[in-house]
Amino acid sequence: MTSTRIRGGRVIDPSQGIDTVADLVLQDGKVVSIGTSTATADVEIDATDMIVCPGLIDMHVSLREPGFEEDETIATGAAAALAGGITSVACMPDTQPVVDNRAAAEFIILQAGRAGLANVFPLGAVTKDCNGEELAEIGQLVEAGVVAFSDATRPLANAEIMRRALEYCGMFNRPIFNHPAVPELVHGGVMHEDYVSTELGLRGMPAAAEDIAVGRDIALAKVTGGRVHLQTISSLGSIDQIRRAKAAGLRVTAEITPHNFTLMDDRLRTFNSNYKVDPPLRTADHLAACIEGLQDGTIDAICSDHQPFAPEKKSRELNLVPFGASGLETLLPISIASLIEPGHLDWPQLIGKLTNGPAKILGIPKGTLATGADADVTIIDPQVEWTIDAAQFRSRGHNTPFDGWKVRGRARTVLVAGVVAYEV
Repeated sequence: MTSTRIRGGRVIDPSQGIDTVADLVLQDGKVVSIGTSTATADVEIDATDMIVCPGLIDMHVSLREPGFEEDETIATGAAAALAGGITSVACMPDTQPVVDNRAAAEFIILQAGRAGLANVFPLGAVTKDCNGEELAEIGQLVEAGVVAFSDATRPLANAEIMRRALEYCGMFNRPIFNHPAVPELVHGGVMHEDYVSTELGLRGMPAAAEDIAVGRDIALAKVTGGRVHLQTISSLGSIDQIRRAKAAGLRVTAEITPHNFTLMDDRLRTFNSNYKVDPPLRTADHLAACIEGLQDGTIDAICSDHQPFAPEKKSRELNLVPFGASGLETLLPISIASLIEPGHLDWPQLIGKLTNGPAKILGIPKGTLATGADADVTIIDPQVEWTIDAAQFRSRGHNTPFDGWKVRGRARTVLVAGVVAYEV
């Protein structure tokens, strides 16, 4: 019988509508109570002036193992997650081999258990080898423990395949996570198509490529009654369509990354490959729409879209380097800097999009401090000032557009199953 009392913190749990200064009591890996506690505990943690919330959840992470261990492993990615205050991650299936069968999914779960760090929930591939042509073994993957299906960064371009996948996954109440883009419109692109891309002479990726794909997926959600989750939304047009789809009662959800509501396409003037992300950094009107979508609930979750790469892979010409940024360790501080400090969101709203929001989409028993829930807890120091230093990342991927940023707020202590797993 091991007990922990986290004393005097501001307990915020959006899943229960709780925002109060109280003690949080944990025992044997479960939440016991929120309130005033005088009982003695085996472990006492002083959370005065801190925020105590459910462990953060990142629903869009690439862990690279197996196949690309030079970029990341399950162990290094899980360690990076804890350093970012994240207790649970959902990992993409675009490894080598692809997670398109039961054995591949079980390998992810086994390796995560061996690491013994953050919780890792695998996503299964929608199609075999993520090639968009033939459905993967959906039923076997569900039995193996996958929580959703995605072809990761490859858009599900074939509408018939997408329709059948939605119908099939609907039998298991699993969502399809799709990267919305029309491949023909973004092929060979480097950045957002607009004035800056023309000025720099770089091939553009039009917002219309995302808008068209989002419209198609919403239409298929309506036809099938299936669950569509739109990954890394970035355009004004797609946010407007998602807003209308939700108003119509369709089973459509969406996520966004900090770099897409923080940075704009003019950053590419530096030709710094860490600003090359997919979807690309866009213009001020799109960024403003992203903020509005977060405020009104159109966008359900904030994720890192953690795409770590070995240094040599991000050190080539801009048109040759892969898209993506390492984001697990910057998810929380950049969200604070871009959403809390300007007053766009309050703390309960932000924490909801990092806990309860993704938990509901993934269908996992996380993201809450309800009595009896798993004791995954993040304690945030909202006032500490620090500088992001990519060289100190626990991730093997140091490719971040936020290196050197001075920020305020970070995870101070992280507990997984009631045990302190990370502490500054």
